[in-house]
Amino acid sequence: MPRWKALPDELDPQVKEFATQLRRLVDRGGLSVAALSDRTGYARTSWERYLNGRLLAPKGAVVALAEVTETDPVHLTTMWELAERAWSRSEMRHDMTMEAIRISQARAALGEFGAPPATPAATSAAGGTAPRRAGGAVAMPGIAGPAGVSPTIPPQPTAPDANRREGAGSRGPATPAAPPGGGRRRLTMFLAGVVGVAVVIAAVLFLAGNDGGGRKARGGGASGTPSAATGSALPAGVKCAGAGCTGKDAVAMGCSGDLVTTAKTVTVGATTLEVRYSRTCGAAWGRITGAARGDSVRVTVGTTTERGDITAVGDTIAYTPMVAVRDAAAAKACATLASGRTGCTT
Repeated sequence: MPRWKALPDELDPQVKEFATQLRRLVDRGGLSVAALSDRTGYARTSWERYLNGRLLAPKGAVVALAEVTETDPVHLTTMWELAERAWSRSEMRHDMTMEAIRISQARAALGEFGAPPATPAATSAAGGTAPRRAGGAVAMPGIAGPAGVSPTIPPQPTAPDANRREGAGSRGPATPAAPPGGGRRRLTMFLAGVVGVAVVIAAVLFLAGNDGGGRKARGGGASGTPSAATGSALPAGVKCAGAGCTGKDAVAMGCSGDLVTTAKTVTVGATTLEVRYSRTCGAAWGRITGAARGDSVRVTVGTTTERGDITAVGDTIAYTPMVAVRDAAAAKACATLASGRTGCTT
């Protein structure tokens, strides 16, 4: 039985090549996933995701693997940078797909208020469309009124009467007065159609305004913090968006995995400091890898700051709770090491 499962077919070729290279290094070093976790300081479950292509390994983990397997880290990190770019492109395609789905849903919702389909009674034997009688008036199919309501015209004369008048050279059939109350009914139907269209447009604007990738933040203040999106607009497994994510764990809320990318990275001593960002969740958080007990990381967006610390011996990774932000460029991460050394992303 082969040791490794086949990598997902949908993986970008560059990411697939990188994951394959990681597997080769692990095999060459004769390491089990458990041993790899012990020697690099990264969790076993994380390495399983890295090696099976479900999550892109962070740069700190790649450097740790190079050290464990006595591999030149320069070449390995070069491959990681190429894979990181490919991963980001895949995330962009995912976001575009989600936007297309939301647009399709909005169009479907608008379509529900269109004109009703023609009934068999409204179709003549010759395949044409016959007028429909609504009360004392005749509704003409194909002539759309507001919100799909067909306007009505008064009833026409009977066939013999019409033929007699036309044969006499008259200008056309006489038009009797509309039945009492017809004007009020038409006005009521018109107003109902206008209200229906307004409701649908308001719903579409509401969904679009809550999109984590939108340009305009509502109530976000100077930091551009988005408000929480509706649950129906989120992908499966994602439990928060925008302001609803602030102060919450990225993994627990479903904002990590293939929904996250590294927006910024910098080295502080032997520690790698990153700003992690999920466009789908509209939130960012700070992370340090290759760290030690007493090291801490914090992320700041505007006046909001979240912090994470390494308190247990043997732990080498820590990350902060999330902070809502529309643009990852507005998030800044800083690390403070136990040695007293500090550093921040730009």
